[in-house]
Amino acid sequence: MIVSSALMIWKGLIVLTGSESPIVVVLSGSMEPAFHRGDLLFLTNFREDPIRAGEIVVFKVEGRDIPIVHRVIKVHEKDNGDIKFLTKGDNNEVDDRGLYKEGQNWLEKKDVVGRARGFLPYVGMVTIIMNDYPKFKYALLAVMGAYVLLKRES
Repeated sequence: MIVSSALMIWKGLIVLTGSESPIVVVLSGSMEPAFHRGDLLFLTNFREDPIRAGEIVVFKVEGRDIPIVHRVIKVHEKDNGDIKFLTKGDNNEVDDRGLYKEGQNWLEKKDVVGRARGFLPYVGMVTIIMNDYPKFKYALLAVMGAYVLLKRES
């Protein structure tokens, strides 16, 4: 029941926000001081909204599993409406061309997972701790399982 409710809420957020992943955790310090490692970001991705320089976007690059959170620094808009843009982490020295797939110099709208609209500081640290320390994840699952079993009996 709880799992199905959580799944329904997640799917509802996907529909409401237009983003395949409406909530993401910042995994590195590349966006400091704007966002820190462990901050939880809330995303929207409405296709009709134009991408502008200065916006913080979450994008996926072919060949990488984990989305990247960086700021748009340059936008090129063609007469036919096609938009290409370049990103960079606020705390990085160079732009993200080195992160894009081989031969790719610009991102397109299809690469965008969402745009940051709000955040909760450090709430995502639980996710980072569980990924960095798998034993902690299993211990937490065991405690939750024990709680569910013992709660039913009382």
